Amino acid sequence: MTESAASPDAERAPTIDTTVPHQARVWNYLLGGKDNYLVDEQAGKAILAAAPGLVAMARASRVFLTRAVRYEVEQAGIRQFLDIGTGLPTANNTHEIAQSSAPESRIVYVDFDPLVLVHARALLASDPQGATDYIDADLRDTDTILREAHRTLDFTRPIGIILLGVLGAIESYDEARAIVRTLLDAVPAGSYLLVGDGTNTSEAMVQATRVRNQSVKPPYIVRSPDQLAGFLDGLEIVEPGVVSFPHWRPEAGAGSSELPAHVDGYGGIAYKR
Repeated sequence: MTESAASPDAERAPTIDTTVPHQARVWNYLLGGKDNYLVDEQAGKAILAAAPGLVAMARASRVFLTRAVRYEVEQAGIRQFLDIGTGLPTANNTHEIAQSSAPESRIVYVDFDPLVLVHARALLASDPQGATDYIDADLRDTDTILREAHRTLDFTRPIGIILLGVLGAIESYDEARAIVRTLLDAVPAGSYLLVGDGTNTSEAMVQATRVRNQSVKPPYIVRSPDQLAGFLDGLEIVEPGVVSFPHWRPEAGAGSSELPAHVDGYGGIAYKR
């Protein structure tokens, strides 16, 4: 799907409840965005009171995404991406990163958030040489995701799967691992998996998650770095492995100098042989 052909999902007018905080809008607030409401701002401020470093973690996760996608495009030759749990459009979206180096890249975004659906057109502004699409589906609904992704992606060629900030929404670790395995089984050798989430590496982050889960649904689970690395079992992990976001292949001039040395969010990528 190209910019000139809008997704049917983007034509719908979903109902948005502005009386309760929503995970995507709260995250948007933490990133300094404007697609949020007073109730989201209030929830965000309560979370930040428990963990002031969360803003740095949110920013670091975006820098990690930029580095990792650029690596997959420029060094691994990936030209297709399945970005699940994309969240609200912001700067340096996956298609912008990939198509800046390889205009022919094809990207499918997946989210079930009604507000993301409203903004889906921003995610469909593809370079004419490539393509983007948007699927309205929950991460758990892998059958729908994989079926609909076939409209845009060629599953006989390597695909970069992106699961950034989304596996924490699956409360059961076993269920989350099963979802990852289902997605990996559907893509060919040479495909990549990117994972990244908040981690339980400080008491402040654990407390901030408790505060967040009191008002924002669905609940979010912070796991250990070893548990995040477990999602990459059976794959060839790309150096430096699963590390705090600022430590994943830092680049001069990419905003790295503005980030702290460590944040309570870890990520990494690996490829399927």
